[in-house]
Amino acid sequence: MPVSGPRRKFFGGTVALALATSAVVLAAPNAAAEPVDTGKGSGSTEQTGGGDETGIYAAARIQYSGSVSKDGGAGNVTSADVSWDPPPCWYAPYLGAKDFKKKMSADLEKAASAPGMAGHAGAAIGQTRAHYEDGFSWEDNPGYEDYNVDKDGEGMFWAGVENPDEPDILKRSSCTDLPFWVDNGEAPPPRYEEAITPEILAALAYQHMQLPDTKVSLAPEKTTKVNLPTWAWLDKAVFDEVQATAAINVPGFAIQATTTAKPVSLKLEPGTPDAETYPASGTCTINADGSIGEPYAKGKADQTPPCGIKYLRSSGDGTFDLQATITWEIAWTGTGGAGGDLPDGTFENAQAVTVQEIQAVNR
Repeated sequence: MPVSGPRRKFFGGTVALALATSAVVLAAPNAAAEPVDTGKGSGSTEQTGGGDETGIYAAARIQYSGSVSKDGGAGNVTSADVSWDPPPCWYAPYLGAKDFKKKMSADLEKAASAPGMAGHAGAAIGQTRAHYEDGFSWEDNPGYEDYNVDKDGEGMFWAGVENPDEPDILKRSSCTDLPFWVDNGEAPPPRYEEAITPEILAALAYQHMQLPDTKVSLAPEKTTKVNLPTWAWLDKAVFDEVQATAAINVPGFAIQATTTAKPVSLKLEPGTPDAETYPASGTCTINADGSIGEPYAKGKADQTPPCGIKYLRSSGDGTFDLQATITWEIAWTGTGGAGGDLPDGTFENAQAVTVQEIQAVNR
């Protein structure tokens, strides 16, 4: 029985708050569907389910592989575009009809019996039950007779998933639509703009990507002299592209995306204004062979390094923190031939450099 009003008429404001705090719908899918990093590298195929005492399989699991953080958290890439952020939440497959009925009906029963579930909160629980049990619908939100049990195996209920690495709780919990049904092989309705796609998976792979902890080679190493050029370089052997993959693979729905990072430049910041960089911008671009800079060799002492630093004063009893920031060009490819570019990523290393005065001897 459709009614007039906006799509979230019965689930906005005070009512939505009552639903969230009573953990009727939103908390359970999110808690059971946090992304999981297996930490097994590119050959990993493990995928865990469940997530609560019922043992119900929670399908909305993202599997990460390749060069990703081993602790399951965010990697070490920083976006060069300060306006870009990974998705704070998304909608993804959650449970089949029978399992969803078991989970949802238990949650509704528990919420209805909780103290204080009267007024708006009680009405919201009743409307939610009517939505899934009696086919109660409004505008573009179709209802479901008996939780769509007669279509079990033909699709899944999708639910909001929080990104556990999003620090802003308001953003993280902004996917507040009630779980909705999607037939196998079909795309979610267009109104669910945050529904999981290869592009969203690519962004999540970016967020979990772990770039190599590359240390810049210096000559002289660690200790140099005032007004003596210090050569800096990165060999291709330790400075190559890396990949991270994020995937969802459940009955009737399987997508994946691979994010690739290619190193393109090295920026040197001496740690003091009393220094010169080579080139003057401090940014050393990648060579044709994939390396950056040029290794120092005997006989080059009087030459200007293509990538390096010259300190103009001593570091005294301390050191200068040389900041070496590598910029990575990042692109992605995914299911169905999708692909594109993502903002460049950066990774910064700090190296302590001691700068000494050249001692002159008078005779």
